[in-house]
This record gives sequence, structure tokens and C-alpha cells, in this order.
Amino acid sequence: MNFPAITCALLLGIGQLAMSASTCTAQTPPSNLEVAAYAGLHKAAHSGDLAVLRDLVKQGADLEARDKAGRTPLHVAAFASNDDAVRLLAEAGAKLDAFENQAYDIVTIAAVANDVDLLGLALDLGASAANITSPYDGTALIAAAHLGHHAVVKRLIAGGAPLDHVNNLGWTALIESVVLGDGGPDHVETARLLLAAGADASIGDRSGITPYQHAKSAGYAKMIETFERLK
Repeated sequence: MNFPAITCALLLGIGQLAMSASTCTAQTPPSNLEVAAYAGLHKAAHSGDLAVLRDLVKQGADLEARDKAGRTPLHVAAFASNDDAVRLLAEAGAKLDAFENQAYDIVTIAAVANDVDLLGLALDLGASAANITSPYDGTALIAAAHLGHHAVVKRLIAGGAPLDHVNNLGWTALIESVVLGDGGPDHVETARLLLAAGADASIGDRSGITPYQHAKSAGYAKMIETFERLK
């Protein structure tokens, strides 16, 4: 999952998991310095230069070459939202379910970016919505639910994402839509989609507190209504 600093602070404050700030890692796209140093497939994947990509593939360039963060050219193309480069690399044989050093795949990269088109392409090409990803042993669905990316959540559900996977924080996607959400329309719609798809609202966190109980504690009126209607 992509945990910006404010969310890391929230996680640490909640006390659901004994972790230090140094372990609260985030999905990291290539920096400007990394991009400037790229060559070969990585450079072409980032810029979306399809002609160069085709030439390099024909020359037998290593599709699974890694940068210092463990990103393959496919990861780099996904971070840059270069859909045509993603398609070309995948059709050339790049591993769709490869993980970079923080255990993110292209499906989770697309989910965190709220890039529905890239997500749909990745799934259509054969990437899995069920991979266990990130240092939190989560899924792309949990990442999207945390961020309130409901269009992504809808696509992942259709793609067979596991609804009730519990990450190493002790949270499901449904729990995260509440405890890491703001109770606003995006997170309410996320919870609605999960509940309508059959997510188990009885699964609580490590203290046994259910997502509905979390919503009541937070005073999220619309979220509470959604649970009462669909739970």
C-alpha cells in the first residue's frame, strides 16, 4: 500500500502494530535522479519510446533487468502510466506479476495511482488481482480501499481480488476503508462496493472491533448508514 507520512503517523498512533517509523515504507516511483541514469529498456519504458523498446526486445534485451529498487522495465512503464509500453513489454514476455523490492506489482502500482485504465490493461493482459503485495502483506484491493479509489475497487472486485484478505496490520479492505478513510463519499462508496460484493463485515481487527463499530466510533454517518443497509 502507499502510505504517505500522515498515514504512517496514523498507523503508529493507532497502535495496531508495533512498528517504527523506519518500517512505514511507501510505494516509490523512480526519482528524477534514477530516471536520468536509466538506459536501455528502463529508459525507453519510462519515456514510452515504443520504437526503441521494440528494437531492444528484438536484440534480446533482458526484460527482467532490475534497477537499484528492484524495478523491472514493466514496473517503470507502469509508474509512468505508459500503457502502450506496458502492453509491448507484456506481449514480449515480461513477467506481469513481478515484484520490486518493496513487493509491489503493476496491479498495485495502478491501484495506488487510481489509474483504472492501466489496471484494466494489466488484468486483461493476465496480471493477477490476488497477489499478496507490499511490506504489509496486503493486496491491491486493500491499497485501493485505504485510499478510497472506488473505481479501482470495483475493477479489482470484478477481476477476482480476495475480499477478506487480512494484512499484517490485522486489517481487511473493508476495515481499511473505515479506519484509514475520512468517512467521505469516496470511502463510503468503497465500503458499499465491498459489502455488495460479499465482503465479511464480521471480521474485526486485532482487538475484535468490526468495521461497523469503527465507523460508529468515528461518527461517520454515511458510512454507518451503508453498513446498516448492507451488512
